Amino acid sequence: MASDSLEKVGVIGLGIIGSRVAERLRSSDRHVYVWSRSPKPVPNFLSSPAEITQLATVIQIFVTNGEALLDVIGQLDGRLTKKHVIINNSTVDPAAAIKAGELVEAQGASYLEAPFTGSKEASEKGALVYYIGGNTKILERVRPLLEVTGREIIYIGKVGDASLIKIATNMISATTVQILSEAYALTVSAGLNPDKLIEALEHNGCASPLTGMKLPAIINREYEPHFALKNMFKDAQFALNLANEYKVDLPALSTTASVMFRTMQKGHGEEDYASLASNYQEQLVEVEYKPE
Repeated sequence: MASDSLEKVGVIGLGIIGSRVAERLRSSDRHVYVWSRSPKPVPNFLSSPAEITQLATVIQIFVTNGEALLDVIGQLDGRLTKKHVIINNSTVDPAAAIKAGELVEAQGASYLEAPFTGSKEASEKGALVYYIGGNTKILERVRPLLEVTGREIIYIGKVGDASLIKIATNMISATTVQILSEAYALTVSAGLNPDKLIEALEHNGCASPLTGMKLPAIINREYEPHFALKNMFKDAQFALNLANEYKVDLPALSTTASVMFRTMQKGHGEEDYASLASNYQEQLVEVEYKPE
């Protein structure tokens, strides 16, 4: 059973991950109160973020960007007390993460940033990996709650640092899927069965859990969103803006971001970012695979 302070929790934002986090928390015998901009037919859906503060002391926020995060924090203005902990699980630019923390702490409440890595399946299984920015004492206070949905909790540093690390890791994911799409296109254009690329990668140092998940999806053209292309593009924009600030050249990401933008213009923004491969699939002619 959860401790008294973690028995009643709030979840704001019921997208792919937030909805599954809420369900995991319910399964841990907690009272879970939820809200999102789009009403959902789920237990304890309340009328506003402010109403959640009346019932829950710890609130996790899963929204799309910094503007949405600051809007939610604004709706909590005057409602927070020193008993509240706000956990920002959204991937936002570091400046927005810091600003949100300042607004929360100005009301006497505590704030932690905890962006995560993990897919739809990971959130269902409680296997997210959280990157933490903020006070370690606050982390220890809410650790039992995060452990319900996370298999690893990695402390990064001060508020803003975890957001930057999450953005950096997404740079790698985005460019990996783009080059994977290119390798797939080259393989199929040459008349080879793309399953051979899967087999080759199983014994190659460049293989990863990401390539193992995305290449079969590309081959089967299964682009149900685990992480939407529009959100990966958003994170790429965060990285490019930070690169301008720190005067770092990011040619690989710049190219991938351009491809992501063109792919979104073709109507793939809501699909998984593996849909980058659709740019090649539109051009590929069906061929007979070469014999063994």
